[in-house]
Amino acid sequence: MTTIPTPRGRLTAARALNDLTWLRVGGPADYLFQPADLEDLQAFLRDLPAEMPVFPMGVGSNLIVRDGGLRAVVIRLGRGFNGISVEGTTVTAGAAALDAHVARKAADAGVDLTFLRTIPGSIGGAVRMNAGCYGSYTADVLKSATIVTRQGEVVELTPAELNFRYRQSDLPEGAVLVSATFQGPAGDPADLHARMEAQLKKRDETQPTKDRSAGSTFRNPAGFSSTGRADDVHDLKAWKVIDDAGMRGARRGGAQMSPKHSNFLINTGNATAADLEGLGEEVRKKVYETSGITLEWEIMRVGDPLTD
Repeated sequence: MTTIPTPRGRLTAARALNDLTWLRVGGPADYLFQPADLEDLQAFLRDLPAEMPVFPMGVGSNLIVRDGGLRAVVIRLGRGFNGISVEGTTVTAGAAALDAHVARKAADAGVDLTFLRTIPGSIGGAVRMNAGCYGSYTADVLKSATIVTRQGEVVELTPAELNFRYRQSDLPEGAVLVSATFQGPAGDPADLHARMEAQLKKRDETQPTKDRSAGSTFRNPAGFSSTGRADDVHDLKAWKVIDDAGMRGARRGGAQMSPKHSNFLINTGNATAADLEGLGEEVRKKVYETSGITLEWEIMRVGDPLTD
């Protein structure tokens, strides 16, 4: 039997994860670990048996945990990992700091990280997934990221080492991201706050922000997404091919493709992870049948299905 080290922080066995994800679904993790501080995290990872998988989890905004749960130690950073500091145009934020808070605090100091304002998540997830919108990406402004390795060592990574791609980056297996440093363009605080207000208004008008969702379900089709490449075009969106396949508003159990924005998968109240993932796969199948396009999931799906 695997021996789990005793940390100073909170360690909970067989912890259900449904209340920690925005979609409110998911079975139990073998363990949930909430470290007290950096040293606690280092010691825990160092002493954790190598065969025990680790899954770092942010605020669960871009995640489906399957109904059978997760055979891993889920690590969730909280207080002590959410600080934000600004020096000149350099912003350093803990991995647990919310993207929106970082954008606001940067704007207060005249630093433009406004693209982070409408991203529903924390900085750790933003770096891990190279989050972005409005043509700006985390990769554009990141100076460095600090991780704790599976061996318990603190290591600083450069953007080149992270190997950023569209909605992807490379982190060492089992590593936990603890902070990131950004260099943003200078701007007038009032202008930056006004821009963020306009972005929020537009988001609320076009997206089902009052519903239980996990943000965009699928990436825009390859070659038609905001990759930032010179040859990239933006005239084919995931929502458009979902509409063309007749899947806007489609339902499966308690899951639905939002009638307001068809690339948002929502839990109408009693969905299981199987309902949500199953509906997503149904949408992918219909889109492929009608357009020949294979949609790629943007939402991360982890864990085991429920077995009888």
